[in-house]
Order: sequence, then structure tokens, then C-alpha cells
Amino acid sequence: MEENLDAAIETLLNVEKQMRLAGDVAGTKKAVTDIVELCYRARAWKTLNDQIVLLSKRRGQLKQAVTAMVQQAMQYIDETPDIDTRIELIKTLNSVSAGKIYVEIERARLVKKLAKIKEEQGLVAEAADLMQEIAVETFGAMAKTEKIAFILEQVRLCLDRQDYVRAQILSRKISPRVFDAVASKEKKKPKEGDNVVEEPPADIPSLLELKRIYYELMIRYHSHNNDYLEICRSYKAIYDIPSVKEDPEQWIPVLRKICWYLVLSPHDPMQSSLLNCTLEDKNLSEIPNFRLLLKQLVTMEVIQWTGLWEMYKNEFENEKTMLGGSLGAKAAEDLKLRVIEHNILVVSRYYSRITLKRLANLLCLSLQVNNSWCLWMKEYATTSAILVPNIIPEGEKHLSDMVVSKSLTAKIDRPMGIICFQRAKDSNDILNSWAMNLEKLLDLVEKSCHQIHKETMVHKAVLKA
Repeated sequence: MEENLDAAIETLLNVEKQMRLAGDVAGTKKAVTDIVELCYRARAWKTLNDQIVLLSKRRGQLKQAVTAMVQQAMQYIDETPDIDTRIELIKTLNSVSAGKIYVEIERARLVKKLAKIKEEQGLVAEAADLMQEIAVETFGAMAKTEKIAFILEQVRLCLDRQDYVRAQILSRKISPRVFDAVASKEKKKPKEGDNVVEEPPADIPSLLELKRIYYELMIRYHSHNNDYLEICRSYKAIYDIPSVKEDPEQWIPVLRKICWYLVLSPHDPMQSSLLNCTLEDKNLSEIPNFRLLLKQLVTMEVIQWTGLWEMYKNEFENEKTMLGGSLGAKAAEDLKLRVIEHNILVVSRYYSRITLKRLANLLCLSLQVNNSWCLWMKEYATTSAILVPNIIPEGEKHLSDMVVSKSLTAKIDRPMGIICFQRAKDSNDILNSWAMNLEKLLDLVEKSCHQIHKETMVHKAVLKA
């Protein structure tokens, strides 16, 4: 059997040589694919690998023949008897296609298959390194959806190996605007000389499915940094997908996450805009508790933390069993912090001056820090001969953090224990005040000149008399 195979291959190699030297593209392609198919039917996998390398290195080998050979051999990858044979075949095809621009798409698909095998073997770092070798964004003939799917796979593997810096770099290769493209637009006919874009494989998801995968990966990335506002924006993008909005079982958990992350986000113009936009959503009436929660943030009234936590503690715990899992390890602490920040903003709206004691009462905070901390500091000071630092009350600490972040403008008289809230001046207001001051100054100069001129005239008249 093996002798018959070698004889048949030798005959086909002679035919391939004649066709290649004659420049017959169709004949060369047929001879090459016949050799590959012959090895496959005989299940001679080692011979197949050897023949692929041999055919690719022949002098003056035609590009079309190499492309046809690689594409034909790729169909047999899933038919290999064991994993070692499969990896060997993939590596052979990968080495043949390396550095050849006319089989760059095939090489990308081969690397993706090899990375999947490595990941199944538990070698996530090796799989991620393999995927990062390919820059599909430069492939002109690859379909847009296939490019996006490949980059998303690179991002996912980087997140799995906790390489968040590289995951962010790779994610920036995808513009979110690409998901807003209308899929029903007629495809433009390629002009002469343009690259013909290949059709994506059947297992590549649609653009809207890729959009959801992209934002789910972004949620994973931003959860690492506890960037609640970006997580909220990602969930908002998922919520706007038509297939999600049409199914209440899908959009209710997503809308709950949007509400929670809006509450957890620090106060800024973007958060305020998203908050008001979410409140106008009619679907929010289906979850009245969360509508009430957002209403409390919009209303300029002090929120009692204990009452709020008792009301929403069960809802907070239930998020673990819903889409996206728990809100994070620090979410409960951050929720309390956001309530305190909201209350400070409310106080700054109604008070121009307030004592630290009264502020602490309104915020339900203590003026003193933990007694054990004070005792420890005193003991440490006596043994180490250092000065005990000024211990800042909790209310003053939160206020100072908001002033540093420019959420509000305030000054604290610590000896007197008084806080003076000031309205942050807009740049236009500052320029207007400067212009008004200059106008007043010029009026005074003009009046002074007029008085001097008047006195001079009177003095001259007296001298003439």
C-alpha cells in the first residue's frame, strides 16, 4: 500500500513539475491538491506533512498552487486521528504560510485553531502569545466580522491571563462605531485593483452578537479597575441591542445593572447625563424599586444610609445570581461613599456656612475616629518617639476628597470647626467680573481727569482776574 502511494505521488509530482514549468495555473493547482488528497485518503499524515513542505519549496512555485494546497489541507485538520497529529499538521501549514501575504488569512485561522487547542490543554499564556503574533487589522481581504472576532479572542485570552494592559491596547483596535453600521446596506462592487473581501466562516458571529461579546469583555476589563461609570456605559450599549430590548428576561437584569453602576459611579457630568437619560426610560417602571433609587439621587434631599441599605440590601445580594454576577468586592463600601457624597452636595446647596459637628450629624457620621486606632497611635508614639499626626474626622475626610476632586468648592476653618461652601465660578463669570472691574477703573480715571481739568481751568481764571 505504501509503495503504491509513493509511486502515485511520484507520478503526480512529475505532472506538477510539467504544469508549473509551463505556467499552467489550473493544472498545477489540480496536481497539488490531488497529492494532498491522495495522502489524506491513505491516512498517511506524516507523508502529508512532508509533501506540503516539499511542494511549497519547489522552485518557482505558483502562489495560486500554494493557496489551494493550504486551503485543501486545512479541511483535513478535524479529521486527524489524535491531538498530536492535529498539532503537527497545523504547525506544518503554519510554517508554510508564514511570511506569505497571499495566505495570511489562512495562517490567522490556523493560529486561532492552535491557540484553542493550547487553551483546552490549560496553556492559556501560550495560547495568548500565539494569538498576539497575528495583526489581523492589516488584512485587507479578511471580512470585517472575522477581524473583530479574532481581535476579541485576543482580548479574551489576555483577560484570562490577567494581562490587563495588553487587553486594553488590543481592545482599542476596535472602534465602537463599527457596531452601529447598518447591516442591510448593499455591498459595493469592488473596483478593479481592489482586494476582494472573502466571506467569513459559518462559525463567525453576526455584528450584533460581536457587539455584545465586545462589551462583555469591556465589563470584565473595567471591573478590574472598579471603573463603575465605564461598566455602566458598557451595560447601556448591551441594553440598546435590539434583540436584548425585545426580551424582558434579558433587558431586566441589564437595566438593574445599569441602575446599580449609576449609583456607584462618582458624581460628574457624564454620570448625571446617564442618570437623567435612564430615568426617562419607560422600561424602568417595570422595576419600581430601582426607579425610586435613582429618583433619590436626583432629588436634592439628604438620604439616610441605614434606611437605604435596609431597603436595598436584599436586591444588592440578589445581583450575585443574575447576569454579570456580583457588583464587586468593594461595591457595598462604595455605595455608602456615594450616598455620603450625595448628601454633602445637598448640604452645600442649602448651606453657605456649617459647623463640622452639624455636618457629621446630617451625614450620620462620627466626629471621632476609632478608639483602638488612637490608642495604637499613642503607644507607637511613646515607643518610637514620633509625633502623632492629626487625625481627621470622617466627615471632614470625605469633604476634603470631594474638594480635591473638584466636585465642589469649600474652605474649612479647622480651629473654629466651620465649613464655608463657595460656588465654583465659571470661566465666563471670571472674565465678566474682570471686565466689570476694568470698566469701573476706567470710569474712575475719567472722572479724576475731568476733576483735574476743571480745577486747572478754575485756577487759570482766578489768575487772569
